[in-house]
Amino acid sequence: MQEKNQNERRAADRFPIAREVRYKVLNKKNADEIGLGETVNMSSTGVYFTTEHILLPGRRLELAISWPAQLNNQTALKLVARGRIIRYDEGRAAMEIQQYEFRTAKNAVA
Repeated sequence: MQEKNQNERRAADRFPIAREVRYKVLNKKNADEIGLGETVNMSSTGVYFTTEHILLPGRRLELAISWPAQLNNQTALKLVARGRIIRYDEGRAAMEIQQYEFRTAKNAVA
């Protein structure tokens, strides 16, 4: 088993997965802001992805990520996750996952 780096703060292992992302900023005051991106890496607790907009830390977001596996080998799936942005840097954002569910692609929100 690998030993974690002493300076590593992340509680979960990250996996380098590149999948299409559609995101929606959950904003009660204005119309929702939507955009496209791609995952850089993912873990059970967060997603690091590219963005079209500046996403400030603290903003609530919903991500729909195209999932590589299919339901019954025929129905496309999306992972729909909600959470908060914890970091943004030059077109990339990190979101802490607070809740998630798998949906068939035709029922995905974002």
